[in-house]
Amino acid sequence: METRTLGLTEMRLTRIGLGAWAIGGPWQFGWGVQDDNESIKTIRKALDLGINWIDTAPAYGLGHSEEIVGRAIKSYHGQFYIATKCGTIWDEARQVSHRLKAKSVRAEVEASLRRLGIDVIDLYQIHWPIPDEDIEEAWGEIARLAEEGKIRYAGVSNFSISQIIRVQSIFPVSSLQPPYSMILRDVENELLSFCASNNIGVICYSPMQSGLLTGKYTREKILTLPLDDWRRSNLHFIDPELTFNLTLIDGLQSLSIRRNCTIGQLAIDWVLRRPEITAAIVGARRPFQVEEIIQAAELNLSNDDVREIDGLLDQYEVALLSQKKGVANLSGSR
Repeated sequence: METRTLGLTEMRLTRIGLGAWAIGGPWQFGWGVQDDNESIKTIRKALDLGINWIDTAPAYGLGHSEEIVGRAIKSYHGQFYIATKCGTIWDEARQVSHRLKAKSVRAEVEASLRRLGIDVIDLYQIHWPIPDEDIEEAWGEIARLAEEGKIRYAGVSNFSISQIIRVQSIFPVSSLQPPYSMILRDVENELLSFCASNNIGVICYSPMQSGLLTGKYTREKILTLPLDDWRRSNLHFIDPELTFNLTLIDGLQSLSIRRNCTIGQLAIDWVLRRPEITAAIVGARRPFQVEEIIQAAELNLSNDDVREIDGLLDQYEVALLSQKKGVANLSGSR
């Protein structure tokens, strides 16, 4: 698989990285019950097929995702990179909160190293800039951890341009991890060009919009999601937005048939078309899913393909905006 250098680092990442969110199993933002043995097989399948980096976080399953990644890589030979995060913590009652104090960040690094069974973290990221007033304190501690050799490079996730600028003067920002998909395109406005101008790598997450853009989810199937699957309460999976999302997916069907690929593969390659995107994080829970998603890196959408998709997205945005205006007008008339 093609690799690209991540920002100012020396790491060359495959265009697709394995996301380990769902394999964390049940928690506040979990995807339902997950079989650990299946998770380990999935991680090893990804590495066997050439994916050379895994993105996880302590929050995923409240430490469980990191533990599973650690078990999977323990006896694996070959070069690969591990990216994880800090800032989202939990208490004994499994209640999640955010903390970016220096002492907490240091404790999180030590816990992640222990769970992963490694000596150094290749890419360490602030998961969310919450609380905003503490991002400089957290970043300063991350800089010290890099000097001590506990982490190699530091990145941020879900940061705005102004927040990146604030921490950039303390220690180099190697990467940004934002959400990016056909449905969520906000990064196209300013963030991508800013990162390109400042040699900040971009590893986007949820290119298939948490599975919705695989084309496998109908209204009926969404209703069968486990009760503890966070997507049941996500706005993209609920009307009125769901109607527009399913219409977009229907529109993508003819192109996927002509290109002999899945809608999910279209969605992944569509985000990779942008030169500012170093790589995309794609989650998988079973080995066969890895075999499917890895083909997206070789799809190479043509200019005509991109124009066709952009036309569908224009229609999608007009319809969505019209609906929102209608709701606003209705609300204002009361």
